[in-house]
Amino acid sequence: MIKQTLLGLAVATAPMLAAAHSKSEATTPADGATVTDVPELSMRFDDPMRIISVTLTSPDGDVKIERETGMDPAMEFRAMPLEELAPGSYRFDWRGMASDGHPMQGSFTFTVAE
Repeated sequence: MIKQTLLGLAVATAPMLAAAHSKSEATTPADGATVTDVPELSMRFDDPMRIISVTLTSPDGDVKIERETGMDPAMEFRAMPLEELAPGSYRFDWRGMASDGHPMQGSFTFTVAE
């Protein structure tokens, strides 16, 4: 009887635990987009996220960016490339801490066209 009760509680609370994690709702540039100019890199979350680290990478290596958003939890993160991005493929990787305390990470890619 106790095992059945515990199993029932686990099944009932699983969707709530899964829903507790923040997720990225949108990025700029959009994931997989081809753009001609990248004045800003941004991510919007459905719940406040503390972004701990970010990296922008091209085939030639890491690209310097400047964080506009601090280390406090926020619904939106923004950063700017320090130089105009050359044509090519880019990957933006991030790590953060969700409001429920879970470590999170993700990435998005985009291409800068000539």
